[in-house]
Amino acid sequence: MDSATFYEALFLAALAGITIPVGALLARLDGIHPNWLSSETRHGIMAFGGGVLIAAIALVLVPEGLERTPGPLALPAFVAGGITFFVIDRALGKRGHSAGQLMAMLIDYIPEAIALGALLATGTSAGLLLALLIALQNLPESFNAYREVASQGRTGSIPTLLVFVSMPLLGPIAAALGASLLASNPITLGALMLFAAGGILFLTFQDVAPQVKLENSWAPPLGAVAGFCVGLAGSIWV
Repeated sequence: MDSATFYEALFLAALAGITIPVGALLARLDGIHPNWLSSETRHGIMAFGGGVLIAAIALVLVPEGLERTPGPLALPAFVAGGITFFVIDRALGKRGHSAGQLMAMLIDYIPEAIALGALLATGTSAGLLLALLIALQNLPESFNAYREVASQGRTGSIPTLLVFVSMPLLGPIAAALGASLLASNPITLGALMLFAAGGILFLTFQDVAPQVKLENSWAPPLGAVAGFCVGLAGSIWV
C-alpha cells in the first residue's frame, strides 16, 4: 500500500466523522430554538439515518464481507455482532446511562472506519461508498445523541461538547488500523464487516426505528426510504 492511499484513507475517515459535530451543533440549535424544526422533521431526520444504516449493511458491509469470508465463518460473525451490540446496549440500559445513543454511534462508527481504511487500502470502490454512508449516518445519529444528552440537562458542559468535537479524530485512527492490519488479511476484514453489520442491524431496530414513528405522519417512513435511496444511488454510481 502506497503512502498516498494510506493518507487518502485517513482523510476520508476524518471527513466522514466531521458530520458528528455538525449534527451535535444542529441539535444544540434545536435546544435553543425548539420550534425551528417540527416534530415531523426531527423524526424524518432520524428515519433518514436508519435508512442509511440499512443501506450500509445491504450494499457494502454484507456483500463485501461475504466476498471475503468463508461460509462457515460468515454467519457466526454476523450473529456475534448482533449479540455483542445487544449485550453492550443492555449493559448501558441497566446502568441508566444517559449517553446510550452516543455509545451506539461510537460502536458502529469505529468498526466501520476500520473497514473503510482496509477497503480503501485494497483499492475497492466500495470504500468510497462506505465513507459517504458513514458521513450520512453520523449526522442524524449525532443529532439524536446530543438531544439525549441534552435531556439530562448537560448541554452546557464543556466536556460534553468536546466529546462530539473530538469524535472525528477516532475515524482516522481506526482507518489507519484497518489499512495497516486488515488490508492484507481479507478473511479477518470480511468477518469484521459482517460483525459490524449484525451489530448495526440490531441497533437500527433497537434504538432508531422505535423512535421514528409518528401518528398520522408519512415523513419518517419516507425518510427511511430516502436514506436507503441515497445509499443505492451511491452504489450505482461507484
